[in-house]
Parts: sequence; structure tokens; C-alpha cells
Amino acid sequence: MKKKIAFILILIFSVLGIVFFMNKKGDFNPTHTIGEAIDSLNHINVYYNGGVNNVQSRNTIDGYNIGLEYQCVEFVKRYYYKNYNHKMPDSYGHAFTFFDTNITDGKLNTQRNLLQFTNPSKSKPQEGDLIVSGATTFNSYGHVAIIASVINDEIEIIQQNAGPFSSTREKFQLTKESNHWMIENKRTLGWLRMK
Repeated sequence: MKKKIAFILILIFSVLGIVFFMNKKGDFNPTHTIGEAIDSLNHINVYYNGGVNNVQSRNTIDGYNIGLEYQCVEFVKRYYYKNYNHKMPDSYGHAFTFFDTNITDGKLNTQRNLLQFTNPSKSKPQEGDLIVSGATTFNSYGHVAIIASVINDEIEIIQQNAGPFSSTREKFQLTKESNHWMIENKRTLGWLRMK
């Protein structure tokens, strides 16, 4: 019995080690090239990143820090800059830092110069909102994406660098209870929107 448990543990740690090594190396999917456009929203591309922690270089436009290529933060900031001509007062930070837990639902997040809504919120998510997910055991940076569409009881997000086996698009259920809208995803902290 002890040998069986030891074998299973060795197998698990070996798989995790391989995943970690490949993730650091940065190329999980040889069918795509790092930096290749693999999706878009309003003519703003989502680029393939290889591995979650893979970083190419820092992207800046007109001296404004967009972020590390091709991380999730880089996509949402590039989207907001190109689509809304929006520059965030604080142009740095990991994904989870885009959401300030000290801000009341519907109030201004001055660090990002966007209205912030908690999950759940009195305000229904809208197309173009920036959605923020918290950190996890395997992802200490959190995640950010853009809400591509809201249809009845469902939202679809578009994201860059969601992981080696994830799609650029993902759907979540949207429910309303006691005049509050809830994105049915445990990691979702909330969403941000242009004023």
C-alpha cells in the first residue's frame, strides 16, 4: 500500500514538474507561434502566449505602459487604449490588483479610472466591461479579460493567456437575485467599466 501511494505521489509530482518546466519554457502548443493573432474583438487582436508565465517584452504605445507581452493584462489595457482611448492612472500591477476590494459597488476605482462593480452587483455586466478574477494556488497573479457579449443569462469573455489548454473565449452563467447580478464563477471578483 505504501509503495502504491509513493508511486502515485511521484507520478503526480512528475507531471506537475513537466507542466511547470514547459510553462516556464513557454511553448505548450506547437500549432501556434508565440505572438500569433488567434482571436480579436473590435479589430483588437488576442495573441498566443505559449505558457502562462512566458514573457516576451514590455509593450508601450506612445510612452504608455500597456503591459508584458502577451499576458492577460496586456490585452485588456491595449483593448481599452485602442477602443476607448483610455489610459489608466496606474499602468502597472498584476491582474488581481485591477479590482480594489475597498471600493463600494458602482464607485470609481481611481487607480484604473473606471467604475468598479462587485460580484454580485446592482449593475448588470455589459459588453466591453473588464472582468477581474482573483489569484489561485496555481496562479498568484489573477486574471483579467473583456466581456465580449451579454445575452440574457450568459456572458462570454475574450481573454489572452488563459492557459495552455484554454480557449480565448469562455462563457459564464449570469443570474439575478434580489436585484443583484451575479457572474457564476467563484474566481470573479467583479468588473470595471468606462465612466
